[in-house]
Amino acid sequence: MIFQNRTTLNTERLQDMFLTAIGGWPVDGLDIRIRYSRGADFSGTCFYERSRLHVNLGGHLRYPYRMRTYVARASTSRSTWWKPLYTIELADGYQVVTFVLLHEYYHWLVRRAERNTRRKEAMCDRFATRALVDHFGAAVRCPKGRPVPRGEWDFQDLDRFVARALLTRRATSELVQPFGEPTGLFAEAM
Repeated sequence: MIFQNRTTLNTERLQDMFLTAIGGWPVDGLDIRIRYSRGADFSGTCFYERSRLHVNLGGHLRYPYRMRTYVARASTSRSTWWKPLYTIELADGYQVVTFVLLHEYYHWLVRRAERNTRRKEAMCDRFATRALVDHFGAAVRCPKGRPVPRGEWDFQDLDRFVARALLTRRATSELVQPFGEPTGLFAEAM
C-alpha cells in the first residue's frame, strides 16, 4: 500500500486510523492520496483501474463537523420512497479524512469482490459510519439532533457483501491453473 498525505495532519496517525478501521481487509496494490480541497468541505474518488483512492479535505472546516450521510433505512409509500438524512459527528480532520477514505475504500472492495459498483453510496456510508462509531466514538444523529439507535442504520451485512474481495487475484490464480488440473481447495473438493 502506498499512503501519501499532503495535509498538515499526521500521516502515521491517519494511516493507523485507516488500518484499525478496516481490520483484516486487503490493501495490496492500494494507492491512497490525501490533500486539501480547493473549496469543498471534502471529496473522495475511487479509481478502480489504478486501485487509487483520493481524499480531499477542506482546510476551512470547523469541528465537531456534522457530516450528512445516507445510512438511514428507506421508507416507502405506494408512489414514493425517502430516507431521513442522518448526520455523523466527526471530532476533527482525522475523522473526516478517515470517513471519506473508508467510503471510497468500500467502493474499491465492491469492485474487487466483482460486484456491481452502481448505486452503493448508502452501503459505503454505512461501512464508514460503522467504523467511526465502533473505533473512534462518533455519534449518529437524526435530523432533530437526537442519537439514532444502531439498528436504524446498521442493518446490512456489509462484510458478507464484499467477502469475495478477500480472495486476491494471486490467491485465485493459485487455486486453478490454466488448462491444468485443479489445485488447492478445488483439488480437495474433488
